Amino acid sequence: MTDQIATPDDALRMTVFGTGYLGATHAACMAELGHHVLGVDVDPGKLAKLAAGEVPFYEPGLQEVLRRNIDAGRLRFTSSYEQAAEFSDIHFLGVGTPQRRGEFAADMKFVDSVIETLAPLLTRPSVIFGKSTVPVGTAERLGTRARELAPAGADVEVAWNPEFLREGFAVQDTLHPDRLVLGVDRDRPGRAEAVARQVYAALLDEGITFMVTDLATAELVKASANAFLATKISFINAMSEVCEAAGADVTVLADAIGHDVRIGRRFLNAGIGFGGGCLPKDIRAFMARAGELGADQALTFLREVDDINMRRRTRMVELAREACGSLLGSRVAVLGAAFKPDSDDVRDSPALNVAGQIQLQGATVSVYDPKAMANSKALFPTLTYAESALAACDGADVVLVLTEWPEFRKLLPSDLDGVVRRKVIVDGRNCLHPTDWRAGGWVYRGMGRP
Repeated sequence: MTDQIATPDDALRMTVFGTGYLGATHAACMAELGHHVLGVDVDPGKLAKLAAGEVPFYEPGLQEVLRRNIDAGRLRFTSSYEQAAEFSDIHFLGVGTPQRRGEFAADMKFVDSVIETLAPLLTRPSVIFGKSTVPVGTAERLGTRARELAPAGADVEVAWNPEFLREGFAVQDTLHPDRLVLGVDRDRPGRAEAVARQVYAALLDEGITFMVTDLATAELVKASANAFLATKISFINAMSEVCEAAGADVTVLADAIGHDVRIGRRFLNAGIGFGGGCLPKDIRAFMARAGELGADQALTFLREVDDINMRRRTRMVELAREACGSLLGSRVAVLGAAFKPDSDDVRDSPALNVAGQIQLQGATVSVYDPKAMANSKALFPTLTYAESALAACDGADVVLVLTEWPEFRKLLPSDLDGVVRRKVIVDGRNCLHPTDWRAGGWVYRGMGRP
């Protein structure tokens, strides 16, 4: 259960546009801080679920926060922009910025649509805080457009307050973040900083760092953070390739270099690479925007980061083929479909991508994931789905561990001995203990491990 936050005496009224992963989390958590929040979306199905206290995706702890604040009367949902404009003068923008079809660049149509629809309704001084991950320069552009459209004119401010949520820890990251960043228009001093300090008063009382920057820097903070994390993951995966060629162990290598305080151990876990709805599309959008600004050479390394990441999926398919001799006619168990544990997100999931590739090469693939089954079936309906890990492994020639859920990490060789056809396991996340499996008579293969 998430710790409840005391209701502040200066509770505010605010709206949150977009009730997807980012928006729903932010709306519920702002209500948890004691504010009165109106979530806004154009999807009636999503709104109905949220209003009933149901989170339309899996995020630990969020449903309890949502229901608690709906019951307290602090959180409501609507599809009416008119109601939103009347309700508050503080608006958070949390809609998606997916990758544009056929391009690397971000698709800004949802962000632009909010401004085009909301701004003409703003008759009072208002602050719009952008939280979506956007190309640098977006906030300035949106601010100009909002002032053009709004009856309140120059009294409308657009500031940027990027989110740094980790799926699986989103509630914690919203209520107790490691830092708050706010970008403001230096050429138009206004009240955005003062309003943000009121919104986040409970967090600031904890001593959480609050950084105020210009608009462009705030936008670049999120893009740069994602680019760095992606680079760190791809670095250790590149080292994994070298370790395989040299007969070294990448997990020991990562432990050794991770003791260096300049490097650190986090995000140095070799495996089948990163996925999800953020890192892949965000680093591609970052490259695209740098090109538009004439700084494309500065980010050419991110293309290799992306290539290394995608190559890991191909490597896992190769390992599965080596384990079976031939994938044609083989039975393959895939444990994990979400792109990471504690999530049901299958967007750009390495696990599902690998499962799909193996099926295309003639194998019968049985997939199990503790939380992502429904989303997986919608995206890859032709795969076979099992009701448990043991059911997925029934008669398997090889078992692939592709998402490091705790229940997979806890598996013992004896759990599967009488289930599989051949005792072969490929650990795509290096989350198992090789000695235990080999001692149990299994053939164990890891990523970058001898």
